[in-house]
Amino acid sequence: MKMVIAIIRPERLPIVRHALEQIGIVSMTITEVRGRGAQRGVVQEYRGQQVRVDYLPKIRIEIVINTTPLDDVIDAILENAGTGQIGDGKIFVLPVEDAVRVRTRERGPAAV
Repeated sequence: MKMVIAIIRPERLPIVRHALEQIGIVSMTITEVRGRGAQRGVVQEYRGQQVRVDYLPKIRIEIVINTTPLDDVIDAILENAGTGQIGDGKIFVLPVEDAVRVRTRERGPAAV
């Protein structure tokens, strides 16, 4: 099993979610987060003053997969989250040792 964590632009979430559903991924955790990467924030104008916004709003998507091919998940995110601009986000892949479904106590891939 693998966990895919994608950090994307908030406005791209509906498109990415639809693309993931098309390949069979319906279970995911979505969190509103703030962060910055290489762009180091942006400068905006507020009441006539320039203000530096260091941490920009992002969406964190967490998906645990065991049957869907990892490359399909990554490709779906890449094709639908990218705008070609700095700040499009990142994808991280981590191993998952075990999963337990609380309701039924199933373990391993059956719990996912």
